Amino acid sequence: MRLTKPTLFTNIPVTCEEKDLPGDLFNQLMRDDPSTVNGAEVLMLGEMLTLPQNFGNIFLGETFSSYISVHNDSNQVVKDILVKADLQTSSQRLNLSASNAAVAELKPDCCIDDVIHHEVKEIGTHILVCAVSYTTQAGEKMYFRKFFKFQVLKPLDVKTKFYNAETDEVFLEAQIQNMTTSPMFMEKVSLEPSIMYNVTELNSVSQAGESVSTFGSRAYLQPMDTRQYLYCLKPKKEFAEKAGIIKGVTVIGKLDIVWKTNLGERGRLQTSQLQRMAPGYGDVRLSLEAIPDTVNLEEPFHITCKITNCSSERTMDLVLEMCNTNSIHWCGISGRQLGKLHPSSSLCLALTLLSSVQGLQSISGLRLTDTFLKRTYEYDDIAQVCVISSAIKVES
Repeated sequence: MRLTKPTLFTNIPVTCEEKDLPGDLFNQLMRDDPSTVNGAEVLMLGEMLTLPQNFGNIFLGETFSSYISVHNDSNQVVKDILVKADLQTSSQRLNLSASNAAVAELKPDCCIDDVIHHEVKEIGTHILVCAVSYTTQAGEKMYFRKFFKFQVLKPLDVKTKFYNAETDEVFLEAQIQNMTTSPMFMEKVSLEPSIMYNVTELNSVSQAGESVSTFGSRAYLQPMDTRQYLYCLKPKKEFAEKAGIIKGVTVIGKLDIVWKTNLGERGRLQTSQLQRMAPGYGDVRLSLEAIPDTVNLEEPFHITCKITNCSSERTMDLVLEMCNTNSIHWCGISGRQLGKLHPSSSLCLALTLLSSVQGLQSISGLRLTDTFLKRTYEYDDIAQVCVISSAIKVES
């Protein structure tokens, strides 16, 4: 027999308006009904508990509990009773018996009881195999088995999306959908990062100095509803300086999800290692370390670029060229030598430019040429700045 907690009694409220023929009769009957909630009679959910009427659903990540009872229906004493409970799945067979020791004897109308527990970790068909062996008074050895089949269903649907930022940060969006027929209380949804990353949860906002969940104080997830969780992963300092290593990292981490249903039954799922598509930076990567958000029209402003040799075995000799566009004009010498850049190393470069057009302008026109291979790398739409007239004061 499966051990499950009771459920709350549900009733179907029947009501009508007072001007109808029954008047207040239906409402009065619901108020007198002991199974309804006092003051909330029209709610379908009552306040009485009902025992389970069937086997019920079992979901992945929940704990399956079962009560096993072996009863001696005969009028004879049997000896050396051994009760064994195995759970057969599509991939393995698990022994769930609390004890593998045989009971010396079992008198008539007596029973041997055992309670087994198992955290379900596979989806699909499960078979509980209960085997009993014993010896009769005549010394004959007897054996029989019983099979109980049940299905394990999928409780949650988890989808992930990755966004690779230019600063080596990775943003993970996890969409979690409740696939069951009852509400879930989401106790914990966390991301365990891989060894190369630190994680920051972006699922709360600061109100009056306190961190408040974006989902409210009651984190209930209704059936078939979907909730989105956001995380930011930053490479650890010792790995961030090694461009070649971070470039090839695809394993990000795994999600750990804990929920409760009905009367507090807990379930837990942990995803396999989440993997992203490694960003392709090519041989040379150019990223911005510092750039102003807003600049004045026709006034010089400064940016700081970081140039990284993503090759793991080839040294480059780089030349920087700056090409003006219709709105962006570079200040300085174009075609200057940057020198040799060794594998997996980088250099920072301060550049000056100005804009002759107002509005949101894109910074473009940088060219890096490797003199060893005579190969040119073009960088356009590196970033955007908001260009305003110097007569306009920006309120801070």
